[in-house]
Amino acid sequence: MTVMRPLVAFVTATAAGIAENLFNPKASDNKITPDLTCPVDGCCDGVNCSPEVHKYHHTFLEKLRAGFRFAVFDLWADLAAWFVVGLLLAGLITVLIPDDVFSKYLGTGLPAMLLMLAVATPLYICATASTPIAAALILKGVSPGAALVFLIAGPATNIASLTVLTGVLGKRATAIYLTTIAVSAVFFGLVVDQIYVSFGLSAQAMVGQTSEIMPMWAGLAGTLIIMFISIKPVFLAIKARLKPAKQVLPLAQIQDKIDLQPVSETCDCGPT
Repeated sequence: MTVMRPLVAFVTATAAGIAENLFNPKASDNKITPDLTCPVDGCCDGVNCSPEVHKYHHTFLEKLRAGFRFAVFDLWADLAAWFVVGLLLAGLITVLIPDDVFSKYLGTGLPAMLLMLAVATPLYICATASTPIAAALILKGVSPGAALVFLIAGPATNIASLTVLTGVLGKRATAIYLTTIAVSAVFFGLVVDQIYVSFGLSAQAMVGQTSEIMPMWAGLAGTLIIMFISIKPVFLAIKARLKPAKQVLPLAQIQDKIDLQPVSETCDCGPT
């Protein structure tokens, strides 16, 4: 699953781009100018400073510190809240849903893939949050292929993004995008299920044994580190959600507050 998820995402994105060019050819003269500014401290803009010159501006340790700073603070700040949501949902699924409910009612094969696709397409879920949820679904009897459909279609499609895509790119481009993702996710979901069957692997057993790979002290240390660096971004995310929306006052109330004075029709303002 760890190999298949980025591989399927890469193939799906490439197929969507090729399909877009084939079935919706729209020539565009707009050229996007990439941002080549130095990510360490912005010392060069990438235009007036050539890469040959810029590579001597920072040592390896400076670049390494900048990379860790971006990963721990900037990048994780965007992912932490979603990660916590995914863990909470995975915990609820693990505790509240009986072990055989998915295997009994969801089934396997193509029907299960299509049902998972129908559920995942309208949902708004982050790629990071979908990972523990998919693991919990597998533990409850969902096939690994159906879980892969959830991992691919869930983060890539939702009602909000499809609405924006329709307004920006048009209905045809959105239909090509959605069709490519749906077909690719279901196709590779069937492939993954077949791989597990061919090798005689049990997805539930493998997910249940992943904690045994790392020693106990490493798992606890990693948990404490994740909790420590997540406190601030999660707190800020909750604070932003609870912050009341700004009240927009009617024009009449604004005029009363600033006490506008009427302007005389005959104003001797001089030559200016």
